[in-house]
Amino acid sequence: MHVDRVLRLIAGFFVLLSLLLSQVHSEYWLLFTAFVGLNLTQSFFSNWCPMMTFLKWFGLKSCSTAQSTS
Repeated sequence: MHVDRVLRLIAGFFVLLSLLLSQVHSEYWLLFTAFVGLNLTQSFFSNWCPMMTFLKWFGLKSCSTAQSTS
């Protein structure tokens, strides 16, 4: 599995989890949803996401690296 796919999975999971927690616990969990959205937006402009750094550190390969080795 590649970093890009795992990143989308994690972002989607965090959004859904924070929406659920905002309904059952506190509406302040929506701030976490906003944080995920802002982080995805800044990664569009800067082409850098902190979660991608962690995922690469754990050994996942980026799509461009995986394509060049296959």
